[in-house]
Amino acid sequence: MARPDDEEGAAVASGHPLAKGYLPLPRGAPAGKESVEPQNGPKAGTFPVNGAHRDSLAAASGVLGGPQTPLAAEEETQARLLPAGAGAETPGAESTPLPRTALSPRRFVVLLIFSLYSLVNAFQWIQYSIISNVFGGFYGVTLLHIDWLSMVYMVAYVPLIFPATWLLDTRGLRLTALLGSGLNCLGAWIKCGSVQQHLFWVTMLGQCLCSVAQVFILGLPSRIASVWFGPKEVSTACATAVLGNQLGTAVGFLLPPVLVPNTQNDTNLLAYNISTMFYGTSAVATLLFILTAIAFKEKPRYPPSQAQAALQDSPPEEYSYKKSIRNLFKNIPFVLLLITYGIMTGAFYSVSTLLNQMILTYYEGEEVNAGRIGLTLVVAGMVGSILCGLWLDYTKTYKQTTLIVYILSFIGMVIFTFTLDLGYIIMVFVTGGVLGFFMTGYLPLGFEFAVEITYPESEGTSSGLLNASAQIFGILFTLAQGKLTSDYGPKAGNIFLCVWMFIGIILTALIKSDLRRHNINIGITNVDVKAVPADSPTDQESKTVMLSKQSESAI
Repeated sequence: MARPDDEEGAAVASGHPLAKGYLPLPRGAPAGKESVEPQNGPKAGTFPVNGAHRDSLAAASGVLGGPQTPLAAEEETQARLLPAGAGAETPGAESTPLPRTALSPRRFVVLLIFSLYSLVNAFQWIQYSIISNVFGGFYGVTLLHIDWLSMVYMVAYVPLIFPATWLLDTRGLRLTALLGSGLNCLGAWIKCGSVQQHLFWVTMLGQCLCSVAQVFILGLPSRIASVWFGPKEVSTACATAVLGNQLGTAVGFLLPPVLVPNTQNDTNLLAYNISTMFYGTSAVATLLFILTAIAFKEKPRYPPSQAQAALQDSPPEEYSYKKSIRNLFKNIPFVLLLITYGIMTGAFYSVSTLLNQMILTYYEGEEVNAGRIGLTLVVAGMVGSILCGLWLDYTKTYKQTTLIVYILSFIGMVIFTFTLDLGYIIMVFVTGGVLGFFMTGYLPLGFEFAVEITYPESEGTSSGLLNASAQIFGILFTLAQGKLTSDYGPKAGNIFLCVWMFIGIILTALIKSDLRRHNINIGITNVDVKAVPADSPTDQESKTVMLSKQSESAI
C-alpha cells in the first residue's frame, strides 16, 4: 500500500496538488509561449513558476518595462527541475498531476546483491597485501611487486572511470552491474591458474581484470540509493552499499592470514593453501554473478522520490555527458570535495596496503594480528559508516558532519602514528579501531554530500570522479609512504599522511553547503537552488522572476 509523500517520500497519488512539486512544461509547446492573456482562471498550457502564475509575472514584467525572456529548449528542460512554491496552491494542478512515487520491496534485494559482489571485489584487492611477505616468498618477487597487486586497482580506475560512468549514464544500472560482477568472477577464475611459483604474471592478469571490475562497482552506491530508495533512507542505503566494500576489505584482512599461513619451508602446502583461497573466492563470485543476472533490475516501476521523478521526466536526448562533466568541474564546492575526498580515501588506501609492513616492523611474526588489526580498522569503520548514514538521513547536516568526521580522522591518525611503536600491540588494536571508525566512516559521507551539491547531475558521474581522485591520491600516497617507511620507518610515512589530512580539513571548511536534492524533495522555493550551472542564462531569468513577484506584491 503506497503511503503519502510526507511520511516516507514513498508515494503520491495521481492528482496530488503541486504545492511541493515541479514545473512540468509541455514538451510539445514552444518555449516561452504558454499563455500571456489576462484571464479569470488558469488556461490549459499555463504553469506556475516558483508559486507565481506566468500571467501575473508577465503583467508585472510589463509594469517594470522589462521584456520577458523566452526559455530556450535546454533551459526549458532544466526549468522542470525547479520547485514550485512551497505551501502554495498551484493553479491547474488537477489537470497536471505529479508522477506517482512508491518504494519497491525489491530495493533490498538489489542492495544486498550489489553489497555482496562489491565485498568479493574488495576482498580480492587486499588479499595479497595483508600477507605480502608470504606471496613475495612464494612467487620470488619483491614487496614492491606485491604492492602493485593492490595498486593496480588504483591505476586501472583513473583512465577507465570516464567510459565507465558514460556507460552507466547511457546504458543504465543493470548492464554496469553485470559487467562489474562478471569481470570480478572472471578475474577470480584466472587467479586459480596462477598457483605455481613462476606464474606471477597470471595472478597479475587476474588481478587486473578484478581492478577493471572495480571501475563498474565503486560508482554505484549513490546511484542505487537514489534510484531505488526514498528521501528518508537514501543516505543510509548509500552507507550500506559502501559497507559491502568495507566488509570485503575486513574479510580480506581476516581470512588470508588464516587460510594461507606462513609455511614457506613447505612450498607444496603453501600452494595448496593459496589454491584453496582462490577457488573459494571464484565459487562465491560465480554465484553472485548468477544472482546479479537474475535479480538485478534497472529501476523500480515508480520513482522513489520527487527528485528522482523530476530527473526521469527529463527527456534523455537532452542529456550530455560532456556537459555534465563540465558542469561538475565548474562547481567549486564539488572541486574542493573532490580534493578532500581524494586525500582522506587515498590515505585509507595507503594505510590498508602498507599495514602488514608497518606492523611487522615493530611486531615480528605477527602476520595474523596484522590481519586482525586491519579487520578492527574496517569493522569500526563499518559501524561509523552506518551511524553517519543514519545521522545524515535524520539531520541533513552534510557539511558539518563531513568536517567533524574529517577532524576526528586526523586526530585518530596522529594517535595511531605516535602509539604504533610503544610495544603494546593491544594499543594498536584500539588506535586502529578509532582511526577506522572515522576514516572509513567518511566514505559514504563524501558520496552523499557530492550528490547533494551537484544535483541533478548524474550520481554515477560525481561518485566516479570522487573515486578517481581517491585512486590518484592512493597511488601517490602508497608510493610515497612506502618509500618513507622503507627508508625512515613507519612513523615518517604516517606523519606524511597526517600533514595531507590537515590540508584536507582546511579545504573541507571552505566547501559551501548547497543541498539541492534535499531542497527539491521538501519543496523549498529558493532561486539559489536550481539544476543549472552557476553561469547559466537561467540565473538571469530567475532574478527577473523574483523581481516580477516583488513588483506584483507592491502593485
